Amino acid sequence: MIYQGYLETKRASISVASVDEEGIFEGYASLFNIADLGGDVVMPGAFTQSLRKIGASGVKLLWQHDGKQPIGAWVSLSEDQRGLKAKGRLNLAVARAREALALMRQGALDGLSIGFRPLRVTREKVSGLRRIHSLELIEISLVTFPMLPQARVEAVKRVSQCPHALASRLEWLTAAASLDASLAAQDQRP
Repeated sequence: MIYQGYLETKRASISVASVDEEGIFEGYASLFNIADLGGDVVMPGAFTQSLRKIGASGVKLLWQHDGKQPIGAWVSLSEDQRGLKAKGRLNLAVARAREALALMRQGALDGLSIGFRPLRVTREKVSGLRRIHSLELIEISLVTFPMLPQARVEAVKRVSQCPHALASRLEWLTAAASLDASLAAQDQRP
């Protein structure tokens, strides 16, 4: 079956180990051959055509599937035998990305979710499972509630793992506070 014209989402949990001073994290956005809570199974190779066509830079990194809230960029996306491996960098000049980073470090934000258009699917008559053989990957979001609990972010580096980062982090926090104050002042203009 071929579908066109609408966006679907699939979510996967992330496990936060650490976040570096640049907001870099990585893990699996989707796992192959595992039914999610919606009864969909992403098959090996489902991302190949899309990644070849648009690459990591063509896939948006969003907050909760909100197209009005990009929070960073994907550094790399690749398929391996387990699933879709993703490495992203939060844009810490964006307030929502700083919030996401704090929530990830706390363990309160623990989901990844793909936004896609299915291109080729089959449905199993007995189980009702929908097998997704090919899709157009549009975005991957950090989300609160995942559909695929097994997929996890494996690394989010901590500043304590990067001793040289402490001074630059303090400089960054000072600059971020200044930017926030400036933006707040602009918002209050008549």
